[in-house]
Order: sequence, then structure tokens, then C-alpha cells
Amino acid sequence: MANVTIGFIGLGALVVLLFIRMHIGLALALVSVLGLATIRGFDSAYGALRSLPYDFAANWSLTAIPMFLLMGAIAFHGGLTSGLFRAAKAWLGRLPGGLAVASTLACAIFAAVSGSSLATASAMGRIAIPEMLRARYDPGLAAGTVAAAGTIGSLIPPSILMILYAVFTEQSISMCLMAGILPGLLTAIMYSAMIVLRCVFNKDLAPAVEESASPWAERIGSAKEVWPVLLVAGGVVVSIYAGIATEVEAAGIGAALMAIVAFTKLRSGTRASGMMEAARETVVSTGSILLIAIGASLLTRFVVISGIPNFINVQLMEMGSSPTTILFAIAAFTIILGMFLDPMGVLLITLPIVLPLVEAADINLIWFGVIMIKLIEIGLISPPIGMNVFVIKGVVGNTISLSTIFRGIGWFFVIEIITLSILILFPQISLFIPNLMIR
Repeated sequence: MANVTIGFIGLGALVVLLFIRMHIGLALALVSVLGLATIRGFDSAYGALRSLPYDFAANWSLTAIPMFLLMGAIAFHGGLTSGLFRAAKAWLGRLPGGLAVASTLACAIFAAVSGSSLATASAMGRIAIPEMLRARYDPGLAAGTVAAAGTIGSLIPPSILMILYAVFTEQSISMCLMAGILPGLLTAIMYSAMIVLRCVFNKDLAPAVEESASPWAERIGSAKEVWPVLLVAGGVVVSIYAGIATEVEAAGIGAALMAIVAFTKLRSGTRASGMMEAARETVVSTGSILLIAIGASLLTRFVVISGIPNFINVQLMEMGSSPTTILFAIAAFTIILGMFLDPMGVLLITLPIVLPLVEAADINLIWFGVIMIKLIEIGLISPPIGMNVFVIKGVVGNTISLSTIFRGIGWFFVIEIITLSILILFPQISLFIPNLMIR
């Protein structure tokens, strides 16, 4: 049997294992080891299993992941996320659809702390959606806003997905993180503009918010509540951009400062429990991420040895495919996977297959990282199994039906496609800040 055939059989087996709900990391490792044993023999498979996990996990740059996860967990369990929404509501709540716009901004800010789309959607959904429902917002708009805005966490630094992408593609982590800033802000602006315009033309979506007796006092008070969080998040980004600290150093300092901020805000009775829960959550999430990443590193070895990338590349070249065609093929593949898998799994399953094609087409890998993350964002809100939609469904329970949430996502899906098209047509949006960085 040809090696390429074995490779495609292995990928087919991987899909079956994922559909029967085997853990992604274990499925990746099992398929890879068995595939390597079939092609190269047991000794080669054992050698890969013995060396690759350590070689990958020993990468010092990965230390940034648990530190950024800890920073976000402390912010959540320290009660700092609710303050973000209150501040955004105070400043933006009087716009048409103001609470939905405030939810979008709050998600973008929390994304700059947590680095995770699913964590952002879950945390902000508990706070923002009940508030919008109490204000008689359309349930589809309320749930759809948070489900979609939660995806900004995939782009805004410190994106965990972007760190893993940089490690796998051997690109600068700092430059990849900075590349997500403008696309993330563009996404938030596009969402907000769409919400305002819809609510202007359809006032039933979002009733007007009554004017507060002392709006400026409320705004200033809310700003005082969240300025330490904004300072920590902004300081992390600026220190990486200016070359003052590496991404690992910035992550460690950010986690420490966030702990100090949360410690001063938590009551003495809840300090220990809040910090312990944040630490537990960080350990569990880090272990899960590393298991998936190690499985993906094994899959990379299996896919390369099987010759799948070369086979696909030859087929595309014979068809006369341009880089644009390759991008469209990758986009379709990634979005379809994103309907069924979590973001980490989509990224780490896709990269071993598509990276050789991207390199052969001479596509800028930092720009491609932004496009890849954006495609994963779209997958997170795509039916039938958009992961962020189901996270929100878990938050709202029976209050809002799943069909209503998907209905509310529709306009955001259109905006995502438009934003993706802009980023493809104008690569400098993604590359502007990295090109300015001190090297």
C-alpha cells in the first residue's frame, strides 16, 4: 500500500475517532503512532513517541500559555469581568443597541486578558445577556452578539491560538501576536457598526435606554473600577511591541499584576478560594492544550512522512492553482472543521496539512496566521455546531432556544465574511504593526 494512501486512511480514521468523541489529543496521537508504525515500523513510531512530546513541551516560548491563561482566570474569578461590562455600558449604553455594542467592547477587552474565545463568550455571556434581556432586547441579538464577539479572543493579544500557531510555524510569537491587534479591532468596529445600523432601522431589536440622572459621574466611576485591568492588559501588549519584554516575561508579569489587582478587590473570605480556582482552571486548561499540541506534533511527523502535502501540492500545481485558489480551499476546509471541533483542534489538525502548501505558494506566514485564526472564528459561529453558539446555549439554558441563537448569529456571520475579505485584499492591515516593531 502506498504511503499516501496510508496517510489518507489515517486522516479518515482521525475523523471517525473525533466523531465518536475521543479526546482530540489522544486521537491525534493514536492515529499518528499507528500510521508511523505502518509506514516506518514500530521502532520509528516508538522513537517519535519517545522524543517528540518532550521536544515540543520543552519549548520555552510555550511557558507564555499558562501565564496568559492564569491572567485571564484571575480576572474572571476575581470578579473583574463584570466591571468591564458595567464600564462599557456606562459609556456606550445610550447608543442605538448600546448594550449590544457595550457587550462587543467588553468582549474585546476581556479577550485581551483571557486569550480564549470560548472563555470570553462564557464569561461575558453570564453578565451581558441577562442584562440585555432585562432591557427587552431581542433574544437573538443579545445571544448572537456575545457568541460572535467572543470570537475576538482568538485574535486580540494574548491569543493562545496565535502563540501555538507561531510555535508550529517557527515564526516570531511577538510579531504574530501584534498582527492580531488591528484585525481584532476591525472586527469589533464592524460588529458595532452593524448593530447600531440594525437598531436604527429596527427599533424593536433594542429599546432605547433611559438617560441617567448623572451620566458623567456614572462613567467616571465605572472607569475607576476597570482602569487597573486596562493598564495590565495594555502594559502586556506595549511591552511586547516595544521589545521591553519577551512574550514569556510579559505573560508572567501580567499574571502577577492581575493577581495583585484581584487580591485588592476580593473580600478576604473569597481571596483564597478565588485564587485556588483560578490556579486549578489554569492547570487543567494547560494540560489539555499541551496534550492536543503534542498529538498535533506527532500528526505533523506522520503527515509529512506519508507524503500527503507533496501529493496535494502536485495535484494543485497540475491544475494550475494560484495562491488565491489555495487560500479558498484552505478556507473551506478550516470552516467545515470549525463547525464540529474546538478552535485548538481545528488549528492543530489543519496546520500539518496546509502549512507545506502555504510555504510552497510563498504566502507570508504572519499574515496567513491572521487569516487562519479568522477562519477559525467563522467556524466558531457556523451552523450546525458552532462551538461558541453552544457555549452561549449552555450559559442561557432554556431561556433562549438554539434556533434563536443561530438566527441572531446570521448578521454577524455576514460581517465576518466581509471582514475576512478585507483582510485578504489588504494584507497590510495585519502586517502594519509587526512591520513597525523593534527587532
